[in-house]
Amino acid sequence: MARRALKFVSWTSMALAASGFYLYSDKYLDPNDFGAVRVGRAVATTVVISYDYLTSLRNVPYGSEEYLQLRSKVHLRSARRLCELCCANRGTFIKVGQHLGALDYLLPEEYTSTLKVLHSQAPQSSMQEIRQVIREDLGKEIQDLFVSFDDTPLGAASLAQVHKAVLHDGRTVAVKVQHPKVRAQSSKDILLMEVLVLAVKWLFPEFEFMWLVDEAKKNLPLELDFLNEGRNAERVSQMLKHFYFLKVPQIYWELSTKRVLLMEFVEGGQVNDRHYMEKNKIDVNEVLTEEFRLDYCHLWQSLIWTDMKRVKKYSQRLGAGDLYPLFACMLTARSWNSVNRGIDRVPVTATENLEIRENAANYLPQISQLLSHVPRQMLLIFKTNDLLRGIEAALGTRASASSFLNMSRCCIRALAAHKKKNTCSFFRRTRISFSEAFNLWQINIHELVLHVKGLRLSTWVLALLCWLFSAPH
Repeated sequence: MARRALKFVSWTSMALAASGFYLYSDKYLDPNDFGAVRVGRAVATTVVISYDYLTSLRNVPYGSEEYLQLRSKVHLRSARRLCELCCANRGTFIKVGQHLGALDYLLPEEYTSTLKVLHSQAPQSSMQEIRQVIREDLGKEIQDLFVSFDDTPLGAASLAQVHKAVLHDGRTVAVKVQHPKVRAQSSKDILLMEVLVLAVKWLFPEFEFMWLVDEAKKNLPLELDFLNEGRNAERVSQMLKHFYFLKVPQIYWELSTKRVLLMEFVEGGQVNDRHYMEKNKIDVNEVLTEEFRLDYCHLWQSLIWTDMKRVKKYSQRLGAGDLYPLFACMLTARSWNSVNRGIDRVPVTATENLEIRENAANYLPQISQLLSHVPRQMLLIFKTNDLLRGIEAALGTRASASSFLNMSRCCIRALAAHKKKNTCSFFRRTRISFSEAFNLWQINIHELVLHVKGLRLSTWVLALLCWLFSAPH
């Protein structure tokens, strides 16, 4: 009996192994689909990252040079482990990882630079999986619905991918198909993330990222419902119909479901493709409107000269409303205290950078509200500012006021050019030119004073000047 039982177990094991290998090689089965595998991988990664932080920094004096260097290495190791987890678990994990990678000035640079690669490493479903989703949702095979269907997707994202196809009536369409396993896994993944974040919060009380899980819980179900996306597209089309140059693809509702969205196929180009812009006679200088550009110039001038009334005025003109202090802080990447004292007068410090990062998480709802109200052009400005500050950080010039002063010079010239363009009076143009030269001279003197203040010798010079002026004649 024992020998028979052993033989039965052996043959059963071989059969299961062979079946498993066949199913895996034929793409019917993926180890990532097993909840135990996904949970185990996520828990193990969280434990390893937490243990690394707890042990690596335990015996090092907080704030010391050694501590900062060691913390940077721990950040980098942890970011790589997190990135590997997202790539392995895919779907919701990649979506959240992409979000984290975009949080410049909120997360350490080691995390954002590492996680940014997730934007170009989105998973791609096989054609067999695409056929399965279309069959389940539309009740027909691809060949019954389309004359042609490109096997290679035009693009793939964390939740779906898009294919170009042609309907039997000759219409060329873009077919957005959801990855087949995302919907089933998403709710479990979010619950898993919530538990892990709470556990990390218990270990590290200063860890404030439950908002990220809350945002995912609220928005992911909406993103997974393509019918909701289609309704939003039609709403946007109606709201912006007066812009003759804007094209929102038409939705073909008869062939759309929660997991499949059929849209009118529209040729286009990327916003940073200058050749495409010139070929299609699009004026690249009109990407920022004239009114926006001038308001932005006035705002920077107000920030440099610490004119808080005008800071409020032009921040509100740019859509900040009552959140103008937060808007000024986001624009300059400085604390409100530094903005009030003068962003060019007070050099940025490591302590201030840390304060900004720690406080940013607490103001996420306000930041989200602000970003939803400012002009879309402002989002491009925020991103550009982040890139420039990243260069400053790499070059070690972040503590310098040179970038603010150079921005001010550009704004002075832009405002002067605008005023000259709108007047034909020679006397008026001369006054504008004189005012422009005087303001630029003020900036130069201001920069010189800041440079002198930064020299060790300045204390001796100031003492000597005080002695000369106070000496009896």
